[in-house]
Amino acid sequence: MFKIKDYVILTMYNQFNIVICLTPQLTKTNSSSSLPHAFREAPAFRNDEQCVSVNRSKSSSSDSRIWGDSNVVHIAMTLDMGYFRGSIAVVYSILKHAACPENVIFHFLAAAAAGDGNNDVTRDSDTAASLELLRSLIDSTFPFLVFKVYRFDESLVKSRISASVRVALEHPLNYARIYLGDILESCIKRVIYLDSDLIVVDDIVKLWDTRLEGSRVIGAPEYCHANLTNYFTDSFWNNKGLSSPIMSFKPGRSKSKPCYFNTGVMVMDLVKWRQQNYRATIENWMKRQKQSRIYELGSLPPFLLVFAGQVQPIDHRWNQHGLGGDNLEGRCRPLHPGPVSLLHWSGKGKPWMRLDAKHPCPVDSLWIPYDLLLPPSSYS
Repeated sequence: MFKIKDYVILTMYNQFNIVICLTPQLTKTNSSSSLPHAFREAPAFRNDEQCVSVNRSKSSSSDSRIWGDSNVVHIAMTLDMGYFRGSIAVVYSILKHAACPENVIFHFLAAAAAGDGNNDVTRDSDTAASLELLRSLIDSTFPFLVFKVYRFDESLVKSRISASVRVALEHPLNYARIYLGDILESCIKRVIYLDSDLIVVDDIVKLWDTRLEGSRVIGAPEYCHANLTNYFTDSFWNNKGLSSPIMSFKPGRSKSKPCYFNTGVMVMDLVKWRQQNYRATIENWMKRQKQSRIYELGSLPPFLLVFAGQVQPIDHRWNQHGLGGDNLEGRCRPLHPGPVSLLHWSGKGKPWMRLDAKHPCPVDSLWIPYDLLLPPSSYS
């Protein structure tokens, strides 16, 4: 159990500029990379005695059969330059609090923009180099980590994205979670998707063990006091031709209503996701949005349109969200009362950015112990 202590405000070093990189291979090594990097090496985290260990020997780490081991916990995240420092903190926090850290496998998705037709060769070359650098940075920071990195083609979704209330929400990687069923190996039946602006302060297997009942495809903490009317435009509510379960829950039409959920923390059944082709369903709503604006907030509303009212509820401790403040000004927000297993800086303000700017919020002190950034004097 994570207990809130007295807040301590610290000043952090300026963020190191990191080039995104990754390679499409499962990686496990016991040697540090020779490339210079800006993060200190994390300690080796080992399983407790009661853990049923998966086969992680170096000779078998490239064997895809490891994916199907029932003792493996699969974590999917995205990677980009602006959030890389946050991603490192997420991984560190998960390993530090897991009883069986060697059973956790990470799947990283990083963007690779499509060529423009004139310099495809240069783009491919630059992408390969940057992906390799990122892979090396992860490998040198977590030498014992088993992970795979995937090249996410932004062209899959770029033309479907509409303007949002905040430019950062328009980044194609925000939509990569929609394609997990297509990108991850078909033998992976379940995955936990996590944003890069959070830390986990409990054993991740507790979240992994969430039972998705009946036909439910997603499990997430729900918030049933949110007014979903605010997430959609008047043209949406006034168009009777838009068939969605959410329509019957507009205030005044029903005594019950679906609940808001944050897509930054989701347990996903990939078997059901693929069978029902939810990728195409969400893409259809994005297409409808491009034709006539029906919502305001990035990648969240399509998920609400498809899954609101059909989400497996998970204890609120697994997404203490909103710590980044509102999407426009990013004002400081306190923690909600009650137990905490995951702290999420959703919203405009990110802890590493506020710390670097020397304008942290009190809650940002809780993120500092998981920051592996080295001081500038320790690297060239």
